Amino acid sequence: MTAGSRKFWSWILSILVSGILLYEALRGVAWAAVWHTIATAQWRYIAAGSATTCLSFFLRSLRWRILLNAEAGLPVSTVFWANMVGYLGNTFLPARAGEVIRSLLISNRSALSRTYVLTTALSERLMDVIALVLCSSVVLLGVRNKPVWMGKASGAMAVLAGAGALVIMILPHTGNLVETAIRHVPLPESIRLRLQSLAKQVLLGLRAFHHWVRFAGFTLLTAVIWSTDACGTILGAKGLGLSISFPVALLLLSAMGLGSALPSTPGYVGVYQFVAVTVLTPFGIGRDAALAYILVVQAVTYVLVPLLGLPGLYILQGGSLRELSAQARK
Repeated sequence: MTAGSRKFWSWILSILVSGILLYEALRGVAWAAVWHTIATAQWRYIAAGSATTCLSFFLRSLRWRILLNAEAGLPVSTVFWANMVGYLGNTFLPARAGEVIRSLLISNRSALSRTYVLTTALSERLMDVIALVLCSSVVLLGVRNKPVWMGKASGAMAVLAGAGALVIMILPHTGNLVETAIRHVPLPESIRLRLQSLAKQVLLGLRAFHHWVRFAGFTLLTAVIWSTDACGTILGAKGLGLSISFPVALLLLSAMGLGSALPSTPGYVGVYQFVAVTVLTPFGIGRDAALAYILVVQAVTYVLVPLLGLPGLYILQGGSLRELSAQARK
């Protein structure tokens, strides 16, 4: 398949998945009740939740910087702006293009290779998945009214998370084995050298976790980040007159994080609606209120991410997000 046809079928799959999930989420919704919930919102709580989200963005930049600074000394501001441009790309471009874009920005502003930076970015996301699976597994053990799909998927998710953790633990110690394997593959010398360099940078990126001080700092910040996000979720729900406990907030965040891995349109339209309705309704929150909540969350995201991402795009790169995306694909 050519790059153009792969992009075409990726869009088709994303639209199909988003459309099916959106249809399931919107079935039987009373739109008058949805708009009433939004219109009577207490915006001071939603503003407080938005401020909490901004704090979480900053903490995530500090966490990524821990991995990057295993091989370089980057200012907090550079990592923060690059991270926000990455969120901008994930929100408005398909296929989580923001991960590559933020990696390109950091590579351009440092001596780090793009492969190394991208490996740290993807490793960070993998560690988030592991943390989300652990959180959701603990919460699901303590609640009776489990969301059906999460209850069924929890075992498979735990296996995948465990496999991811093993990759991060074991793979960096296989450098000699990988180099030997590449050396024995019948390839032109130029391609072999390129593969060896690529593998070296990937293993180096994963090895950033193999320092107990860095790993402890990363783990601590991960706990603080998800606790902060849970508090923001509770505040936002309170603004709409909804009562969400801390465990349920963690469960919702876990489901949204895991759901974002599905093929979907930019902004996770359909995915987030489905997640909110299926996760919150077993805990006594109606479909209309759950839908109102997630619509407000997405609206706030569409405001906050450009508000912080566009200045970062201007400061670090200049040009448009689409131009930067095209450069990242080269």
